[in-house]
Amino acid sequence: MSGHVYLAYDYPVLGAFWTILWIFLWVLWVILLFRVIADIFRDDDLGGWGKAGWLVFTVFLPFLGVFVYVLTRGKSMGKREIEHARAQRHATDQYIRETVGDVTGPSPADEIAKLSEMRTRGDISDEEFRRAKEKILH
Repeated sequence: MSGHVYLAYDYPVLGAFWTILWIFLWVLWVILLFRVIADIFRDDDLGGWGKAGWLVFTVFLPFLGVFVYVLTRGKSMGKREIEHARAQRHATDQYIRETVGDVTGPSPADEIAKLSEMRTRGDISDEEFRRAKEKILH
C-alpha cells in the first residue's frame, strides 16, 4: 500500500474552484447543445434537408456545429424563442378563458344604469329604484 490517500485537506482550494468551473461550463455546454437541437426542429423556415444537415453537423461535430449555428442563425434563434413563448402564453390564456368562462357579471354601474332606464320608462317606482340601488351597492 504505497499509494497515497487523498483527503480533503490534500485538495487545494484552487483545484476545487477549477473543478467547479469545469462542471459549470460542461453543464452550460450541454444546455446550449440541446437548445440548438430544439431550435433546429422548431424552425419552420428550414426544410427537411436543412434540418437534417444542421442536425448531423451539430451531432457529429458538436463544438464546431453549435458555434457555426449560433453565429449564422443566432439572431433568428432568439426571435423563434420569443414567438414560442408568446404562443405558449396565448394557449395558456385561451385555456384559462375557456375553462373559467365569464365569471364576472355586469358591474354595479351597469346595473344601476339599467335600473335608471327602467325608472325613466316607468317600469319601476322611485322607491323600488332606491331599494334595488342599495341592494346593488351593499
